Amino acid sequence: MHPTLPATAELIPGLRSLNPVSPLDSSRSDAVAEALSGTGWCVVEDFLPADLTAALQTRAAALESKGLPTQAGIGRDGELHLNGSVRNASIHWLGSTNAAESAYLGIMEALRGALNRRLFLGLFEFESHFAFYPPGGFYARHLDSLKGARNRMVSVVSYLNPNWTEGDGGQLIVWNAGEDGQEVARVSPKAGTVVVFLSEEIPHAVEPTHRSRLAIPGWFRINSSTVDRVDPPL
Repeated sequence: MHPTLPATAELIPGLRSLNPVSPLDSSRSDAVAEALSGTGWCVVEDFLPADLTAALQTRAAALESKGLPTQAGIGRDGELHLNGSVRNASIHWLGSTNAAESAYLGIMEALRGALNRRLFLGLFEFESHFAFYPPGGFYARHLDSLKGARNRMVSVVSYLNPNWTEGDGGQLIVWNAGEDGQEVARVSPKAGTVVVFLSEEIPHAVEPTHRSRLAIPGWFRINSSTVDRVDPPL
């Protein structure tokens, strides 16, 4: 059994205004913090309210219709490159100018504050993008941050796929931290489900999907600026 947190009330009542300053149920954020300090990961079903999920689906469809998503690479900054044998997906970064994206980022900001209060992680900012997987899309086993890099500390993956079945594939495989590397979960990317894990500790992969698959992966970062380097880059 993997640690799946129980569903609770919607985080944004009504959401008709898509309020970007979104409350977060304290019992839920506490449970996420406890899981991160224990196993290093957790799955939260129905974390996103249904109306926000629908609004994000609509936003993603509009982006696709305009051809805005770009082919996803691997690596960061100057080391970013395309590798179709490792990752087959396209992406579009989230911002605050769209109401649905802003509401989602508001929830993540509330989670950032909660994790900092509980775990003293010093999380400084959150970055995220839509990830569009075509039929046959996948992402091979990887870590979101290299050991000791400390640029991405906590990863959050939110799923936006209605009526997903086991036969649709595209499950997120999660391995535990440590040398034994045992598989501990296969998470179906059902709409509203969120997976949270330590970026430097938890290996994971996306199995090949048999239908279009939509997710929002994101990362809480620390500020690693020095006298010689500004983080994030200007």
